[in-house]
Amino acid sequence: MKLMTTTALVGALCAGTVQAAELRMSWWGGDDRHTATQAGLEACGAKHGHEISAEFTGFDGYLEKLTTQMAGGTEADIVQVNWPWMPLFSRDGTGFADLATLEAIDLSQWSEAQLAATTEGGHVHALPVSTSGRVFFFNTTTLAEAGIEPPTTWEGFFSAAATLRETMGEEYRLFNAVKETAQLLVTLHAVQQTGKDLVDPETNRVAWSVEDLADAIAFYGRMVETGAVMSMEDEAAEGNVNLYEKQAWSQGRIAGSYEWDSTYNKYADPLAEGQVIDSFPPLMTEGAVTEGIYRKPSMVFAVSRNADDPEAAAQILNCLLNEPEGIDALGDTRGVPASAVAAERLIEAGTLNPEIVKASNIVAEAEGPTVSPFNEHPEIRSDFLATMEEYAYGLLDAQDAAEIIIDNTNKVLAKFD
Repeated sequence: MKLMTTTALVGALCAGTVQAAELRMSWWGGDDRHTATQAGLEACGAKHGHEISAEFTGFDGYLEKLTTQMAGGTEADIVQVNWPWMPLFSRDGTGFADLATLEAIDLSQWSEAQLAATTEGGHVHALPVSTSGRVFFFNTTTLAEAGIEPPTTWEGFFSAAATLRETMGEEYRLFNAVKETAQLLVTLHAVQQTGKDLVDPETNRVAWSVEDLADAIAFYGRMVETGAVMSMEDEAAEGNVNLYEKQAWSQGRIAGSYEWDSTYNKYADPLAEGQVIDSFPPLMTEGAVTEGIYRKPSMVFAVSRNADDPEAAAQILNCLLNEPEGIDALGDTRGVPASAVAAERLIEAGTLNPEIVKASNIVAEAEGPTVSPFNEHPEIRSDFLATMEEYAYGLLDAQDAAEIIIDNTNKVLAKFD
């Protein structure tokens, strides 16, 4: 779908030395995002004296289309990109324009940690539109009924899990840990113990030793063995239903999970009357060297390196993310904005759910190494999960599972050397 957003040239006075330009912007999303983004382009185009052609679609097929465009140098001037795709299009940071060289963009609205996630080879090749991260959700109603305070350490977690089952019954579980959640809990343990992300940015290989990863996998095994979480085998027997669709979750018999901050409503809305969940920072392991927050851009905006007028594109990008016209138009259609000025404006306007803001603040304030997009490479994630499942079914021990995961991950990473 392609529409032309026409703009009045009266905004040219606001454009400084940049001449009126004809630009294109591409993105994926649903109807709400499409409507909001077109409104933002209309307002920002009028302000800065540019015309912007809007190219939008659903998520399906967007990667294939963008891949074709990037190969031919025909991508839009402003491009919405899924963060895990950045190594595909800008492995060394030069696949898109270096935003640090464009005067129109106020990079001071992003923290160093946020910019680190979109910087490669010294080039700021994209901006986080919103930042997402994993937080701990606990059902405070269930914990209060069992006389338990929400744990802050993993040893406190295991103690709380035992008390919960003793007090409330054997059918109660303190936590959910399957599929991607199980993998990220293993990752969290390894990061806390080593201070390193899965991928070493210098060598482009797995940063953890076999012993590091085996210890983290065994830690997950302890969660299952102690009854703190349901085993993958039992989950499969129940049909692998999504957590938020389970009666055990809605009724508080599963009292916690490790989820994206932005999904608070998805897990809070199904709860039975009287049940309440709250968000908490990462639980800490003994000897941890970092909180190990898993924080990433949920999506990014980039400027094409082939843009005829990159400064004009930068003006529109800055307006969408940092100026009132764009901020008000986009609202929360892409989550809590990563831009500090945008988040502050929407919070003051009361347009953001305070529970999501709280969870988002936990993510922003926690410490941890920069997360590589390769953590979410489809092949790496698939191999990691498949090996974890073999471990869960007793087909591998922790040492063998760690060796397989590291070997498979390094083979994928080697393709990007």
